[in-house]
Amino acid sequence: MYHTASFRGTLSLLAAAYGLMTTVSPASGDYDSLDDHRGSLDLAAEEVYAKRAADWRNGAIVYQVLVDRFAPSADLDAKRDLYTPPRTLHSWDETPAQGEYLPDAAVWSHEIAFWGGDLKSLRDKLDYIEQLGVDVLYLNPIFESFTNHKYDAYDYMKIAPEFGTRQDLRDLADELHRRGMYLVLDGVFNHMGRKSPYFQEALADPESPWREFYTFNDKSEFGYVGWWDVENLPEVRVESKAARDYLYAARDSVVQSYLREEGVDGWRLDVGFDLGMRVLGDLTNAAHTAKPGSLVVGEIYNYPEGWFPAADAVMNMHGRVILLGLLDGTVSPPMAARMWQTMIDDAGLEPILKSWVVLENHDWPRLNTVLPEPWKQRMARILQFTVPGSLNLYYGGELGMEGGGDPEQRAPMRWDLVNDENETLQFHRDLLELRKTNPALRYGDFRILHTEKLFAFLRYTNRVREAVIVLANPAEEEVTELIQLRYGKFQDAFPLVDVLSGDEFAISSGTSKITVPAGGCRVLKAKTDPLPNGYDRYDRLW
Repeated sequence: MYHTASFRGTLSLLAAAYGLMTTVSPASGDYDSLDDHRGSLDLAAEEVYAKRAADWRNGAIVYQVLVDRFAPSADLDAKRDLYTPPRTLHSWDETPAQGEYLPDAAVWSHEIAFWGGDLKSLRDKLDYIEQLGVDVLYLNPIFESFTNHKYDAYDYMKIAPEFGTRQDLRDLADELHRRGMYLVLDGVFNHMGRKSPYFQEALADPESPWREFYTFNDKSEFGYVGWWDVENLPEVRVESKAARDYLYAARDSVVQSYLREEGVDGWRLDVGFDLGMRVLGDLTNAAHTAKPGSLVVGEIYNYPEGWFPAADAVMNMHGRVILLGLLDGTVSPPMAARMWQTMIDDAGLEPILKSWVVLENHDWPRLNTVLPEPWKQRMARILQFTVPGSLNLYYGGELGMEGGGDPEQRAPMRWDLVNDENETLQFHRDLLELRKTNPALRYGDFRILHTEKLFAFLRYTNRVREAVIVLANPAEEEVTELIQLRYGKFQDAFPLVDVLSGDEFAISSGTSKITVPAGGCRVLKAKTDPLPNGYDRYDRLW
């Protein structure tokens, strides 16, 4: 059972502050201070973790927003003419529903159903996003296009007028930066929209310079190759020099201009696997040239190995399958832990720390619909917040919003659920606080713990006060096991404390006998406070 009050109290107890060492001790003789003694232990490791901590891309909290569905426009009447038929405009309390295919438009009617959100209304809600503790705001596509989802761009250099202007985007980026946050855009460079003037020119004129952007053939009933054979989504021939220059290679290209001129900090690349490793690598290098330290994360459903450094990170769909498999009984807890360890060993920890841990998004049903049992929802969130990677939180997930397949999971944000009585929101706030105040969960190493029945792992840095043990029991019975802690700085006699409940468990020679309730999780940290009379078993350890 999750206890909010005890969680916050324990978290406050454990969140003792301590600084970095600034001196190196002499090779022999007396130490000038206890800090000198600590400083001699592992300066190389200190540099590794300090470098990780300084990189905003590691272990970030990413909040994903569909602009049309996030916040009602403050001036909807001024732009009603942008939603003329066959587009439709709906009230904020209406739930999206599956529509019908419109042959003349070559889209489904629910793809052109709008709710009226825009960049200005989004900017007005940044207080809420900031108070959650978000590091990165990720926007689904915002470029001029026919549909509400914008995965059918007309022109990447133009913002969809129903969303705003490039100045509105700059204003949003500036305000995010003022608050210490970053902005990532969705780049849909594998395909464009059928109604793009560039594609229409290429379709009509074989001599058009835009002709080489697309693949025309007689095999297709449309006369061209569409993504997944979708008529509305002609594929871009990214092998062509003209397409590469337009999309990312030139200084004034789409990728580089938004990074240089609009304050954007990174790109999420739609169907990144379709771009291929060579194009993806060239694009990533171009982004880093335009803005060093920027982020390129690919939507790549493949096993992550081999996709780095072509991309900085992936949307970790492989990890998603493992976590959901753990919860539906497809994968045993120890096997799930081994699979996570193998993924990290094969792909490398550094890119996995930047990769987004996804449980729900615009393509998948919402978590509360996939896992209707409350204990499964809690366990899924606790693991999403504690496994290595950056956390991808889909708007409204923190409120307990529900929704099945497309378009139900793209319903408007439920602002009526933002209140102190919402236990799901409070639960997420507590997890966000846990994540923000524990460096090991943001950029620490990962090590599985050997158990018979639990999903068990250690997140750690070189500082014992930062080490976190996570144990999850998806079974219907409680489990008690002797856990090999696999961290040499845990001291006997001072217990481990579960920050979720306040329960304590004794440490004995690098082991601890721990009980995990049915359907429950333990998130454990060493209790390092000195005894009342001053004895401190941790005083000579980081």
